[in-house]
Amino acid sequence: MKEKEMIFGIHAIIEAVESGKEIDKIIVKKDLQGELAKEMFALLREKDIPVQRVPVERLDRFTRKNHQGVIAFLSAITYESIEDIIPFLYENGKEPFIMLLDGITDVRNFGAIARTCEVAGVNAIVIPAKGSVTVNADAVKTSAGALLKIPVCRENSLNAAIRYLKDSGVKIIAATERGSETYTKVDFNGPVAIVMGAEDVGVSNENLRIADNLVQIPQYGTIGSLNVSVASGILVYEAVRQRHDL
Repeated sequence: MKEKEMIFGIHAIIEAVESGKEIDKIIVKKDLQGELAKEMFALLREKDIPVQRVPVERLDRFTRKNHQGVIAFLSAITYESIEDIIPFLYENGKEPFIMLLDGITDVRNFGAIARTCEVAGVNAIVIPAKGSVTVNADAVKTSAGALLKIPVCRENSLNAAIRYLKDSGVKIIAATERGSETYTKVDFNGPVAIVMGAEDVGVSNENLRIADNLVQIPQYGTIGSLNVSVASGILVYEAVRQRHDL
């Protein structure tokens, strides 16, 4: 990561956050203390900016500058809110087509999913603020620039975002090996959101419980699961086929 994509030092980070710079995440050394640090942490909580405590050696790997035990990573984009996007779509006569990513942490998969979503006309991608990949320069590159074009919403709670979508008339279709329906048998027309989970654990149980449909992709080999970006592409383009009567 280039140093121009980072901000070092407590004062500089406080100023950056207060000036409205979009922060991707912040890492701080485990034992960071002091009044100024307390002020910074209070501001970060207020702005819902993810903070990760790490050994000081990890910070030293990013820069030789005096980082004062804290480094902020700038976001490559400005995140949006799903609560702004859905009304905008309805007001403009569009039926929402949304992708939600539950616990996806691999930047290459994220970039590939974003590229597919942009090409397919998905209106927005929703990710959780914690335990998820974020939009950094590597993700933008992997997406072939798609992440600069498709809105990305970083929500504090993916479950709350799903509930908001349901309350807004959006059907929730979650992909899971435990799905009772084959993905081709489900109706993707109308306002719809697809939920994809990480390859190792899948969509969380709390999110599966509130989904309208649990779908599976048939598997006939022995490996056990598809790459999540490939699985996402399969579901997205089934939705495209149905929504455009192809």
